[in-house]
Amino acid sequence: MGRKGLLLVFSGPSGAGKGTICRALLNEIPSLRLSVSATTRPSRSGEIEGKHYFFLKRDVFKKMIEDGQLLEWAEVYGNYYGTPLQYVQKTLAGGNDIILEIDIQGALQVKEKFPEAVLIFIVPPSKSDLKLRLLSRGADAEGEVARRLACVASEMNFAWRYDYIIINDVIDRAVSNAAAIIRAEKSKPGYLEDFLRNFSDEKTSDR
Repeated sequence: MGRKGLLLVFSGPSGAGKGTICRALLNEIPSLRLSVSATTRPSRSGEIEGKHYFFLKRDVFKKMIEDGQLLEWAEVYGNYYGTPLQYVQKTLAGGNDIILEIDIQGALQVKEKFPEAVLIFIVPPSKSDLKLRLLSRGADAEGEVARRLACVASEMNFAWRYDYIIINDVIDRAVSNAAAIIRAEKSKPGYLEDFLRNFSDEKTSDR
């Protein structure tokens, strides 16, 4: 019916559970697609090129910025992250929904360019819970964990700029809340604009 795709942006402190929620939504909602980000940080154990990230050299990433090939980009913890623009445009034009799991700086850039984007902020139930999550996953050194925790307070200040906040205390409930947000957004007149216009243009006759 000519419906456009929905652009969903998930952000939040490192360790809040953004990736877990996004993966669950991708399994649950067939129309969802995941945008793979580009980054200059080294790959972690088990990460696959083109699936988890596009791992690029800094000079290659900077060239993409210069050529306007990124929807958004930011420098986070000393590394560059960005979203390739072409895939996002193609996915939305095809009527599919797309998830961007990106940092706060990038999310606000997306909102400026695409006001219709839906921004969802994922937070842990407490700072102490977040620390336990970061330490238990073993992906970062203790010093890196401390640095990420030090950024939480400033990151939380940006939660007011988002459309929704999900407290990830129980993962199943957090996923259910995210799915409910998507269903609600797809019921808004703005999302159904083309459908409503076609419906109103149909010729009717009185009998």
